[in-house]
Amino acid sequence: MDETISRAEHEAFKELIDAENRRQNKRIDLVEETVRQIGALTTSVEKLALSMESMVKEQEQQGKRLEILESRDGEKWRQVTGYIITTVLGIVLGFIFRYIGI
Repeated sequence: MDETISRAEHEAFKELIDAENRRQNKRIDLVEETVRQIGALTTSVEKLALSMESMVKEQEQQGKRLEILESRDGEKWRQVTGYIITTVLGIVLGFIFRYIGI
């Protein structure tokens, strides 16, 4: 059971182990780089989400301001129309009252 191995076998085994260690180290380096990239991507996505949230809030505020501005134009148009109708009615009533003699 106590078999000894030759120096050449030991060196060959050592080379196999060293080669496996180098391969594993390369794989670990690749995994670490991938993890760094994923971390950077996660940070970028978080910043993008915050930016989008800010943009949505700004769009909501702009929508409210736009509604106010659009309703002002409608109110002014109704006001002008009311003044025109009042003026025309005043003129018509003035002619009628003048014709009647009041």
